[in-house]
Amino acid sequence: MTETAWTTDTADTPEPHNREAEMAVLGSMLLDRRVIEPIAAILAGPQDFLPLNHQTIYRTICDLYAASRDPKIDPITVAAALLASGELTKIGGAVYLHQLVQAVPTTANGEYYADIVREHAQLRAVLAATRRATYQAMTAAASAAEILDTAMADLQAAAGGVSQADNRLAVADRWMEFIDELEAGADPRALDTPWHDLNDVIELKPGQLVTVGAATGGGKSLLGMNLAAHVALTRGKPVLVASMEMGGSELMARLTAAEAGITLDKLVRRKLDDSDWQKVFKAAPRLQNADNFILDDSPNLTLGKIRARMRWMTSRGTAPAMVVADYLQLMTPESGKSDRTRANEVAELSRGLKLLAMEFEVPVIALAQFNRGAAGRQPVVTDFKDSSAIEQDSNIIVLMHRPLAEDGTDTGPRAGEIDLIIAKNRNGASGRTIALTFQGHYARLRSMGREF
Repeated sequence: MTETAWTTDTADTPEPHNREAEMAVLGSMLLDRRVIEPIAAILAGPQDFLPLNHQTIYRTICDLYAASRDPKIDPITVAAALLASGELTKIGGAVYLHQLVQAVPTTANGEYYADIVREHAQLRAVLAATRRATYQAMTAAASAAEILDTAMADLQAAAGGVSQADNRLAVADRWMEFIDELEAGADPRALDTPWHDLNDVIELKPGQLVTVGAATGGGKSLLGMNLAAHVALTRGKPVLVASMEMGGSELMARLTAAEAGITLDKLVRRKLDDSDWQKVFKAAPRLQNADNFILDDSPNLTLGKIRARMRWMTSRGTAPAMVVADYLQLMTPESGKSDRTRANEVAELSRGLKLLAMEFEVPVIALAQFNRGAAGRQPVVTDFKDSSAIEQDSNIIVLMHRPLAEDGTDTGPRAGEIDLIIAKNRNGASGRTIALTFQGHYARLRSMGREF
């Protein structure tokens, strides 16, 4: 790196920048170590400073502060650290550190100075995102969907200060965090289901892709809505349901049937008697305040649209704790390439949902349909329609099966039941079968025993 790259002169730099505020932040940190933590909580990292010498000084102060329980931070100790790393001359020498101290009107305003620095860093990030998107659009370097998705990710990162450099990736960094998790016992981020027997086998954790498969009319949408309602209404956590099979009115009819205990047929036909209306009014407080329960029935839903909806929820303070996609094979691929097979497209969608789960650190519940050949028998993981990639991408696979009579009717010794077959459980036992009560007329599944 050349000496000129470390210059403190940014007069010729057209980027948003407040040199005085940056100097005041660094000077405050050199004068009073008590402001270091509050300032570090505001800034995303050294990259929030524009001149490279300011980045180096900030990083050195933070390193010294983190290296000791009783850190000694002042121009002399920081100069010694910079001299040891061979960077003292590059940042302007010890003289420049004293200039930073002299630039501070009062350390009491350290956090205010940091807010100014952060504001300008965000403006630079916005400019960088728009320039990148403009270049890609002008040169057709990517598809419109890909450009929009990248631009939204860049802008979201600018808003939240997200930086890959901020991640603590080393085992040394992760070790104590892992020990804390072990001591805490149950994962506080894990979600349960409304079915206690199922909770004995699986739990829904951040980053997981959980695929629920069923034949046409086999109850996968019903399970997805029951699970979403449990997490959103009972546990009070934000949930996104991306529905490609049913519109908003149909989704609300199913939700109301399950919550109020009114037969779905009455709600669909709008044939309610006085008793039904009483049930509606009883369920109303629980549903009319469900601002955290988002039902997105937008047409032609893609991975990019689902990601954008998740970012929108995050921006309004209700970051989703779980996402339900109903259902996988109905999603619209974004590539737009005519030479791709349907199996390629479904594989791309499956992998995309897994990446969404990891990116937003939430469980994604992907509902998926079986091939026609699965009808009339107990399903297996190879029955998924259009792609075998679903099995590879999923952390957990649940296969739904109605044990109907030989003539295909819901009669016989197991009438009114449905089986959940745990075909894959990456971090737990697989091969278990959980029997639930199937109450299709109320659009709900119930545990055989007690309920939550």
